[in-house]
Amino acid sequence: MADGSLTGGGLEAAAMAPERTGWAVEQELASLEKGLFQDEDSCSDCSYRDKPGSSLQSFRPEGKTFFPEIFQTNQLLFYERFRAYQDYILADCKASEVQEFTAEFLEKVLEPSGWRAVWHTNVFKVLVEVTDVDFAALKAVVRLAEPYLCDSQVSTFTMECMKELLDLKEHRLPLQELWVVFDDSGVYDQTALAIEHVRFFYQNIWRSWDEEEEDEYDYFVRCVEPRLRLHYDILEDRVPSGLIVDYRNLLSQCEESYRKFLNLRSSLSNCNSDSEQENISMVEGLKLYSEMEQLKQKLKLIENPLLRYVFGYQKNSNIQAKGVRSSGQKITHVVSSTMMAGLLRSLLTDRLCQEPGEEEREIQFHSDPLSAINACFEGDTVIVCPGHYVVHGTFSIADSIELEGYGLPDDIVIEKRGKGDTFVDCTGADIKISGIKFVQHDAVEGILIVHRGKTTLENCVLQCETTGVTVRTSAEFLMKNSDLYGAKGAGIEIYPGSQCTLSDNGIHHCKEGILIKDFLDEHYDIPKISMVNNIIHNNEGYGVVLVKPTIFSDLQENAEDGTEENKALKIQTSGEPDVAERVDLEELIECATGKMELCARIDPSEQVEGNCEIVNELIAASTQKGQIKKKRLSELGITQADDNLMSQEMFVGIVGNQFKWNGKGSFGTFLF
Repeated sequence: MADGSLTGGGLEAAAMAPERTGWAVEQELASLEKGLFQDEDSCSDCSYRDKPGSSLQSFRPEGKTFFPEIFQTNQLLFYERFRAYQDYILADCKASEVQEFTAEFLEKVLEPSGWRAVWHTNVFKVLVEVTDVDFAALKAVVRLAEPYLCDSQVSTFTMECMKELLDLKEHRLPLQELWVVFDDSGVYDQTALAIEHVRFFYQNIWRSWDEEEEDEYDYFVRCVEPRLRLHYDILEDRVPSGLIVDYRNLLSQCEESYRKFLNLRSSLSNCNSDSEQENISMVEGLKLYSEMEQLKQKLKLIENPLLRYVFGYQKNSNIQAKGVRSSGQKITHVVSSTMMAGLLRSLLTDRLCQEPGEEEREIQFHSDPLSAINACFEGDTVIVCPGHYVVHGTFSIADSIELEGYGLPDDIVIEKRGKGDTFVDCTGADIKISGIKFVQHDAVEGILIVHRGKTTLENCVLQCETTGVTVRTSAEFLMKNSDLYGAKGAGIEIYPGSQCTLSDNGIHHCKEGILIKDFLDEHYDIPKISMVNNIIHNNEGYGVVLVKPTIFSDLQENAEDGTEENKALKIQTSGEPDVAERVDLEELIECATGKMELCARIDPSEQVEGNCEIVNELIAASTQKGQIKKKRLSELGITQADDNLMSQEMFVGIVGNQFKWNGKGSFGTFLF
């Protein structure tokens, strides 16, 4: 622990990563300012160097201190740590072999004695001298250095108290709590780097439950690489702030569940009686194990960069709607950087002219669109005049308003600068946006997210940076006569249970054109999608890609085997991890074949390449999922009327779309 309470040996004790001290934070911040980017000939090479002198920089914390300088090692880049763990420390070891491999690495590069270090915890820091290293336990044998230097938040930490504490610890301290004192001779460079790698590993990579995971393949590929990438993605602002919070909360929950599970398992192992209390404890243990497995799966989804992109961050927007003004009045907000007389006359004639009998409406003027959006209540209208507007915040729209450009989209440009989250965040019941060009820079999340309610986008241009438009579960999105391009992810991401209507749009030069997300759990419905007369072209991957469980693609392959073992399949949902139902494969396959009948009913002259294929996949997925749900209900004794397969046609209208020059083709699937 960071307070120096680790007393046991072995990896189990070392696995409890110490909390990052204020000193560690200071050093990391300083490293970011002192040139994070280094040459290929970096100090992370784990072989000794022939050139004289230290290749590392020294570091002294800000403020008055009498401690000597220490080695600055927190500046290492991703590829430097990656290379060290992959080539020198862990290689192809299993989780159960991490301690052994780490000890072997330290024996090769660590000076066994004669170097000084600062033992640093959250409570104190004290200068010590290393007399020996217990490589197997990842600990150093130390004694107080002379002269005695100690800085503590508690005045009672005298030299005698420190000696007593070291005696209790048998003068053995975890290596990750030691910061090597700087020496410009270069002799201790490798020692400082080796300890940095150990410290970083147990603070950011290792999880206390890793040893209990099955060693299906090497630990580095399974755990170290994705966690290391996530760490640097967070450092470089590539992960949404909300997702970072969720990840850390999940990590804390999983650690707490694992601690409770270990305590319960220990109590059961010490109990020999077949008592009722023991049976209750076993049930609690199963629940804890199930809970822990679910948390670990969620952590893995976030840690894996591909799955993190595919499944996305289901952010729950906390924007609160203001509702109708207490006076009941609706206001028209006019946005213009400069208001010329001619522009004002045109506005009065075209948009602000009061109809006979219409209630008089207040008009407010703004110099930027963000302030206008923030001033809106239910039913307000924002008119943006021609100009180039630069904003640094998020358009958080929680009320039903209209945001419209006065002129052509190319003449009304709203550009978002500065790293942050979403550009436009929609939660209102009925939001309308038209006639505006949105330009996104240095983004972490997409250009527009519809969390709930209905959002209509018409005659707009979206120049994206990350993903384009995201339509969350239960949200409705209509996009007409608009142009979307430049997304490094998908142009449009459509979540289960949402409604999406796309008409006469261009979606191009994105990684994927449209990404449709599906989940095995029957609680998520297939999205209702209408795609008419869109041109989806020049995307790096597919024009449209469907994400779906691997199990659906396996059904037909298993059915063709003809063996009794393949007549049924266990299906486990995320909502009920400990319950498995057996689903008749033949029943599912028969139901899935009905999709071809539906596609045959569409006039071939009304469709172009890719339209029928998309319909086929959506109908098949919906049918298979519905069959699983009926099977589950049947097991519980609940019966439902049979679904009419042909009625699915009213939920899917995909005709007249053109797919051109997409890198991988018109339509593809991603299996998970």
